[in-house]
Amino acid sequence: MALSFFTLARRGLGAVRVVSVSAAFTLLTTLLIPQHAFALTATDVAPLAGDDFDAKSAAIDKLIAMHDAQALALLKALSEDNALATDAGAVLIQDNDTARDAVTGKTVAPGDAQPVTLNNLLRSKVAGALSGLQLASPDLDTRRAAIAELLKNPDIAMKPMIDAARAKETDPALKRRLDVLWAMTALHDPDAAKRLEAVQLVAARHDLEMNELLRPIVAKKADGGFAEPDDRVRAAAQQGINALDAIQRRSEIAGTIFAGLSLGSVLLLAALGLAITYGLIGVINMAHGEFLMIGAYATYVVQNLIQHYAPRAFDWYPLLAIPASFIAAAVVGIVLERLVLKHLYGRPLETLLTTFGISLILIQATRMIFGAQNVQVVNPSWMSGGVTVMQNLILPYNRLAILAFSLIVVGIAWAVLTKTRLGLFVRAVTQNRRMAACVGVRTALVDSYAFAFGAGIAGLGGCALSQIGNVGPDLGQSYIIDSFMAVVLGGVGQIAGTVLGGFGLGLVSKAIEPFWGAVLAKIAVLVLIVLFIQKRPQGMFALKGRSAEA
Repeated sequence: MALSFFTLARRGLGAVRVVSVSAAFTLLTTLLIPQHAFALTATDVAPLAGDDFDAKSAAIDKLIAMHDAQALALLKALSEDNALATDAGAVLIQDNDTARDAVTGKTVAPGDAQPVTLNNLLRSKVAGALSGLQLASPDLDTRRAAIAELLKNPDIAMKPMIDAARAKETDPALKRRLDVLWAMTALHDPDAAKRLEAVQLVAARHDLEMNELLRPIVAKKADGGFAEPDDRVRAAAQQGINALDAIQRRSEIAGTIFAGLSLGSVLLLAALGLAITYGLIGVINMAHGEFLMIGAYATYVVQNLIQHYAPRAFDWYPLLAIPASFIAAAVVGIVLERLVLKHLYGRPLETLLTTFGISLILIQATRMIFGAQNVQVVNPSWMSGGVTVMQNLILPYNRLAILAFSLIVVGIAWAVLTKTRLGLFVRAVTQNRRMAACVGVRTALVDSYAFAFGAGIAGLGGCALSQIGNVGPDLGQSYIIDSFMAVVLGGVGQIAGTVLGGFGLGLVSKAIEPFWGAVLAKIAVLVLIVLFIQKRPQGMFALKGRSAEA
């Protein structure tokens, strides 16, 4: 009698699958037998039309042993429920509305033929055997699909076929996957030497997906003993687990740093314009977040226009959306400053309440124009996907693009404030408004231009935010408080301080979130900022000038 291995079938089958070693050996030997050595006959397939499942199992074993085109076609038909049985004992393969005889290949009328019935055990046998036989296929895609199928449900009985395929495989990528498949079946091999080889192979791969295969080897049983009796195998498994844990920690640290930089780049774009306006005018603008929202909706409008009038140029719509979002937010900003804010300078409480009301008006106006539901801005193809830098760390292209974009915007803002006449006036008014007015600087006009410039930068932040999430009327509300914290932490009116404050807040928040959660992380960051301001009220970078020393 042939020895049998019992393995649990997939969840939901409720059955135990039995695969004999002799059947697996037969599969292995048939890989080397020429296809013309066997020929499918009506006697071979007749049991499939009956009700005896033992006879059907023997017939399936025979089909597997034949390993020719006819047998493989019938196995495939059985796996796809396309095999029909006639009252005369013939088996047909259904092809849409027609059928052909499984033995002769002739097209026949299906008549009253009924589907061949298989229980779960036989279905598992057919599926496993079909995938195992396809490991020897000359087609690369067929072998890849077979390996993927076997990886879903590896079985020790398939090890002989995997050994043969592993020895013959020439494609490096498939060879590595076959190594994994072999190791998954050999980890429970009766031979300790093979188990050790499998453990060493898994550990040498440094594949984090294999971590869960090694842990049961070093686990203890209820009686205090080890699941793996061999000391060498356990030691090799523990070394592999330690190495994989180290890789996991490094990738988690790298992922946290990137997430912090990504969040920091968004906060930087939101806070940069606020740093300019708050530092220059001293206005606590609670409507600053709505400039982000305006820039995002401007991007949405440009996307729809390009999609409608120039669909072939859709991938380049961000090139038009960037200036559009800047102009839209800047126009709203200068209108707001000219009509409302210039009358409230020097009255911070009234300014705070007024800008909060303006914020609500802008949100409601957006709902009336675009609707209350979020709208979607689609990434261009060159911003879709990501780059894999570590096994479990993928850096999305859109996040990388936003990080680079934020640094470019910082460079432009720095150039405007340090290399242009407007920047000179802004810095002069920020440091000492009265002295700047005495030397002929039109401070009211500088206020308007600076406010428009700061609002436009916020609009650029909204353009960037539209690439990483849906756009809605409440978009800016999520960033206004964090923006103020970044400005206060870095130093009012200081670009360098805003950069460090934005990235610092992002990194600290993402470092705390895994331990305390997002809400408690925000609270912790706020407490840290309060403590920092108590020790250094001027922030990391203090303004230099008479007004700053007053």
